[in-house]
Amino acid sequence: MEHRSILENFPGNEIFFLFSAGKDSSLAMDFLLRAGKEFGFRFEAHAGAFPVHRYGQEEQKRISSYWQGRGIIPVWHNLAETDAVLETTENPCLACQSIRKEMLRAFLQKQVKNWHNLVIVTSYSLWDLVSYGVEQMLTSLLRDLQEEEKERNKRRMMETAQRFHPYLKMKEGYAVFRPLVRYDGRDIRHQVEKSGIPTLQAPCRFGDQRPKRLLEKYYEKLEMGFDYDKLLDYAEKALNFPDASTWAAMDRDEYLGKYF
Repeated sequence: MEHRSILENFPGNEIFFLFSAGKDSSLAMDFLLRAGKEFGFRFEAHAGAFPVHRYGQEEQKRISSYWQGRGIIPVWHNLAETDAVLETTENPCLACQSIRKEMLRAFLQKQVKNWHNLVIVTSYSLWDLVSYGVEQMLTSLLRDLQEEEKERNKRRMMETAQRFHPYLKMKEGYAVFRPLVRYDGRDIRHQVEKSGIPTLQAPCRFGDQRPKRLLEKYYEKLEMGFDYDKLLDYAEKALNFPDASTWAAMDRDEYLGKYF
């Protein structure tokens, strides 16, 4: 197994998987369940049920029923915000991400007792990384940025670049694990359908506004595939993405509050 050296250290840790019930997230859950049986660990799955129109009660029950049959019950966090906050903002996807991040930060602060034994698992995939790489190329290499834009783009680069690393071991003991960064959308979609894993049925009303979705359609039209090692090499050399030690040295509040 590709992540064997990482998974061997999971027993005895407190593992929180950030579940969304999308295709990437559902395949990552399947992976964790199978790995847990082999390596002897258990984990909790937590889902921020936002935007609201995607996570109705019946939908939550349908998804939970499947996973309960496999030995885990997702914990759904129904947030106080409504979709109205997304309809009145210029960038609904950015607002949605911000709300979900704040939910995660508040949850971790309340729930985690021993950060040294914590592992946070997310489901970023190769599709996400390619999209981030193209975003940085377009904004950093092909444009003259104003000073305010440079500062904003620097922060965005730090936010996206850390997701290129499958595993970050932070100085305060906790770890961040991304098991799907080597797999693109076609691989993930094929495996989810082959395994009969249920995913969210309601499309996001704001999804077409995401540059990632526009790029994904372009990739699919040209039948393009990507290689993680080549992508990481390009990001480090051409885009000056830092190595993993840059984030591993950060304090928890800085990393989880700004970049995670």
